[in-house]
Amino acid sequence: MAKTQPSQYRQLKNKLLKKQAKICIVGLGYVGLPLAVALSKKGYFVYGFDTNPSHIERLKRAERYIVDVDPKEVLSLLRQGLFLPTTDTIFLNKADVIIVCVPTPLRKVKIPDISYVVSASRAISKHLRKGQLIILESTSYPTTTREVMLPILKESGLIEEKDFFLCFSPERVNPADKQFPLTKIPKVIGGLSKHSTQLACLLYSKIIKKVFCVSSPEAAETAKLLENTFRLVNIALINEFALVCNKMDIDIWEVIEAAKTKPFGFMPFYPGPGLGGHCIPIDPLYLSWKAKKLGFKTKMIDLASYINRYMPEYVTERVEALLKAKGVAFTKAKILILGVTYKKDVKDLRESPALEIIELFQKKGARVSFYDPFIPYLKINGINSKGIALNPRSLGEFDCMVVITDHSSVDYEQIKKHAALIFDTRNIYKKNSENVVRL
Repeated sequence: MAKTQPSQYRQLKNKLLKKQAKICIVGLGYVGLPLAVALSKKGYFVYGFDTNPSHIERLKRAERYIVDVDPKEVLSLLRQGLFLPTTDTIFLNKADVIIVCVPTPLRKVKIPDISYVVSASRAISKHLRKGQLIILESTSYPTTTREVMLPILKESGLIEEKDFFLCFSPERVNPADKQFPLTKIPKVIGGLSKHSTQLACLLYSKIIKKVFCVSSPEAAETAKLLENTFRLVNIALINEFALVCNKMDIDIWEVIEAAKTKPFGFMPFYPGPGLGGHCIPIDPLYLSWKAKKLGFKTKMIDLASYINRYMPEYVTERVEALLKAKGVAFTKAKILILGVTYKKDVKDLRESPALEIIELFQKKGARVSFYDPFIPYLKINGINSKGIALNPRSLGEFDCMVVITDHSSVDYEQIKKHAALIFDTRNIYKKNSENVVRL
C-alpha cells in the first residue's frame, strides 16, 4: 500500500505550485541576497532576514553591496511588494519556507564555527509552526543538518516530515561569474525525508533548470565538500609544479598551455599567490575536521592546504630575491601590491592572500602600499592604510610592484611603462621581460 502523503506536505506543495508560499531568506550576503532576488522575480513573496541593520538599510536605499545583485532590481521588487528586508525574527513564523544562508567560518585553530547556523536554528525553532520547509544552504561538515539543526528544531515539539520538513542544499554561488549566475547552476538537494526533498525540489525548480536530488543531507553536504576539495587539491598540485619549474628555469605557464592541448584527461588549473574566499581554502577543512573526529586522517587534504598556505611566503621569498639581485635591501624597499581582494573583479577580502603577503613584507621591514579599485582603505595590524592613486609619478616611486589580484579595470601596460620591477603572480603579462618576472 502506498504511503499516505502528510497533510502538511499536500498543503505546502499546493502553496508552492500556486506561488502562494511566503519565503524567508536568513542571511542577505553573497548567497542569500541573489537567491532572494531570484525567487521574488518569479513571483514569490520573500522576507529577507539579516541581523546586520546596515544591510537592510542599504537595500532600502538601493545601494549595492553584493556584486551579483543590481540595486535597481532590488528597488523594483521592494516597490512591487515582493521583497521585504527585515531584522525582525517574527517573520520566521509567517514564512512557509525558510532558507538559511549564514556564514560558516573556521576558527583560528581550524575548527568549524557553526555558531551562526546554531543561532539561526534556535531563532527558527522559537517561531517554528506546522507546514514549514527549512533548508540549510550554508556549507558545513557532513551530519550538520541531521545532528545540529534537527535536534534544535525538534525542541519546538514538532516532528520532521509530519509537521515540518528539513533539507540541505549546498550553495554554489560564484561571485561575479556572468556565465554561471545562480539560476544557471544545477542544484543538489538532500532531505531528511522523501517529502522534504520533493518540496525543496519543487521550489528550486521554479528558478533553476536542473535540480539533482540525493538520498540524504549527508550526501548533499559531502558533495559540496568534494567540489571544493577537488579544486583545493588541483590548485595545490599546480602550485607545487610552479615551485619545481622555477627551480628548473621552466615556464610553468607555457607548460600548462601545452598540457591543455590534450582533449581528454586534463583540466587546467593555475598557480597563484595563495587561496582566498570562503570556499576553497576553508570548506575542505570541515571534512578534515570531521574525519579526525572519526579517527581518520585526510592526508591529501591536509597536504594540499599546507602547500597553498605556503604560497604567500613563497611570493615574499621571490620578491626579496629579485630585489636583492637588483641591489635593493628589503628593509629599504618600497613595494606596491596591485589588487588586495581575494578574487578578480570582486569586492571581497575574505581570506585574501594579499593581506598575509602585506604582513610578511612589513615584518621583513619593507614599506608597503597598495592599489585596488574596489578597496580604498585597509586596516592591517591596527594600522589604517589608504590605497594610492595610479599615475606615472607614483608608479616611479616603487622598487617593486606585485600583481596579486588581476582586476580587469587596471591598465597593466601603463603600469609596466613606469615600473622598475614587476612580480606577476597571475600571468597578466604572458611573458617575462626586462622589468617583469612571473610566478
